Amino acid sequence: MAENSNPDIVYTKVDEAPELASASFLPIIQRFAAAAGISVGPKDISLAGRILAAFPDHLAEDQRINDDLSELGDLVKTPGANVIKLPNISASVPQLLAAVKELQEQGYAVPDYPYEPGTDSEKEIRARYDTLKGSAVNPVLREGNSDRRAAAAVKKFAQNNPHRMGDWTADSKTRVATMGTDDFFSNETSATLPRETGARIVLETASGETVLKDGLSYPAGTVVDATYMSAAALDAFLAEEIEKTKSEDILFSLHMKATMMKVSDPIIFGHAVKQWLKPVFDEYGDRMDELGVNPNSGLGDLLERVKDEPAIMAAIDKVRAERPAMYMVDSDKGITNLHVPSDVIIDASMPALIRGGGKGWGPDNKEHDAVCVIPDSSYAPVYDETIKFFKENGKLDPATAGTVQNLGLMAQKAEEYGSHPTTFEIPQAGTVKMILDDGTVLHQHNVEAGDIWRSASARKAPIEDWVNLAIERQRATGYRAIFWLDSSRAHDAELISFVKPILEARGVADKFEIMAPREATRASLETITGGGNTIAITGNVLRDYLTDLFPILELATSAKMLSIVKLMNGGGLFETGAGGSAPKHVQQLQADNHLRWDSLGEFCALGESLKFLAETHDNARARVLGEAAETATQGILDHGRSPSRKVGEPDNRDSHYWFARYWAEALAAQSDDADLAEEFAPVAKALAEGEAQITSELAAVQGKAADIGGYYHPDSEKLATVMRPSATLNAIIG
Repeated sequence: MAENSNPDIVYTKVDEAPELASASFLPIIQRFAAAAGISVGPKDISLAGRILAAFPDHLAEDQRINDDLSELGDLVKTPGANVIKLPNISASVPQLLAAVKELQEQGYAVPDYPYEPGTDSEKEIRARYDTLKGSAVNPVLREGNSDRRAAAAVKKFAQNNPHRMGDWTADSKTRVATMGTDDFFSNETSATLPRETGARIVLETASGETVLKDGLSYPAGTVVDATYMSAAALDAFLAEEIEKTKSEDILFSLHMKATMMKVSDPIIFGHAVKQWLKPVFDEYGDRMDELGVNPNSGLGDLLERVKDEPAIMAAIDKVRAERPAMYMVDSDKGITNLHVPSDVIIDASMPALIRGGGKGWGPDNKEHDAVCVIPDSSYAPVYDETIKFFKENGKLDPATAGTVQNLGLMAQKAEEYGSHPTTFEIPQAGTVKMILDDGTVLHQHNVEAGDIWRSASARKAPIEDWVNLAIERQRATGYRAIFWLDSSRAHDAELISFVKPILEARGVADKFEIMAPREATRASLETITGGGNTIAITGNVLRDYLTDLFPILELATSAKMLSIVKLMNGGGLFETGAGGSAPKHVQQLQADNHLRWDSLGEFCALGESLKFLAETHDNARARVLGEAAETATQGILDHGRSPSRKVGEPDNRDSHYWFARYWAEALAAQSDDADLAEEFAPVAKALAEGEAQITSELAAVQGKAADIGGYYHPDSEKLATVMRPSATLNAIIG
């Protein structure tokens, strides 16, 4: 599709609560932006949309949709790109299966997901579905590095209105458990390629050579890593921690990223399920195989498949009674930490536990100390050191705490999050080799059957861009700036060899520190506890982890973060926060027609997007709109117009009314553009005079079930009816 077919600002169509909120908020944005001649339109990157786009040959002509993700992948490489990106589902297999089932029930003849494809057709279908799993969206859109921070207004509000923090005590039993040996961290090798090259990955065994991956290509200067996790060491570690947890009489919890790390982490998750029920698998493993049990899909799927097998169910009950109590996702419904791989995502689950004073919910619906199992030791020290710090110093005080901003290396599938195509569960013992096109063996590891081997890379241009962004951000703020790099880790040592020469050449080496993640964690906590501010300059995974950890401690949520991706070819991608709690929000809307999703992230991103458009398109009116949007965001905070969690109180739709009103009032009051002031004065007046009627119409729908026509693929008309229930507001906005 031609570039000019895209709107001036793309507002992504996504999933769950953010998409519900869009049905209310996007019409407001479009009305206001039109006054400046700016078009704002959606592009579908939702899970359901991606499924439909992947199988046009299975659909009727009128059911087929454009492959918007692919189109956006091209757009973000252009100078004119301006994308507001809401959080989307990074699908685990259970989520993918649920979305497929819903689409089929709606009359879309998408094929079933083949667990064990046998025919060529099934293999081809499976390959298409596999492109949709995990972090399928972000690596495509993130053609730039990340600048994430709390907007000044949001940080000020959090300090003036500090949220509740759980109390930490020195005798807390909560701890982090990690392997430390025979894991990805300890087995990693890394090298920077001196020239452009192709590569292949092979497994050499006693019976011959198997090509695991061919046709790889890397430009000169790419940092290429390879590593593996020992399956035997993982099993031994998990078994030991289960027993140790029982002796400590605290909760057992596993913290993974089975969505983004869509190959390795579901396998590790499956090992945990299998170790938890090891006696059952030892005795009934063959029968469970016949029933289609795959431990990687979680305990919930397993229980559903064996529910009609009394002997297996009895064995499971016996083992569970002997195990330690488990950290619960939903104790009322009996949903454990091991039920669904995507239910407990480390970057959201660990900060929530830490904010709560190290407590997790147990099966008795009470809070307890917990063992936090993070198998790979690459980033576990961040959480371990955070817990130790709060045990020593007590909880963070949001009223006085400074802030941690983040500059993250993520462009062009940097590091582990881009490793899915080069991650393998080893079928038999042998040696894995990465061989360059001239025959050079770049990496090799001796592996056993079941080991998880992976390779990741980071390209030279994104690395240099990342360092230069850090220099610009430090200069703009004067904050303490720390590169979170461990000189004893193979990959980080290669990055340091880029970082130091650039800092020295720019004459700013004295402005930056380089610390391993554990030491950087303590230094950052000491800084913000004292009221100071710091910039964490990190790789891709730590970017993800830290931009949940520190915002949840500072602001109570990561959804209110300002997230700007400066695309390397000149465009802008404006992300709107995290979506970790979105499923519960959808359930509450469906049950009680109350949406507690907070669109503050969208408000912040909108202001930045409009101001960016003003700069790139020389559109003065866009700047006026952007500055007025920032004033409206401040109004939401100052006047407490964010959604309530409770049914019957103002929700997401109310906050959109107030945002529209404050936005119109700011435009009417400004003096930079008389025509805009004249256009929005009557809008502001109508919104103010209609307050009682509008809020009454919004409140009237709450407390009753809401039909939106689907969870993953809601009906657009039903969704609009639910999310725009005020006829008075709709008439004013249009």
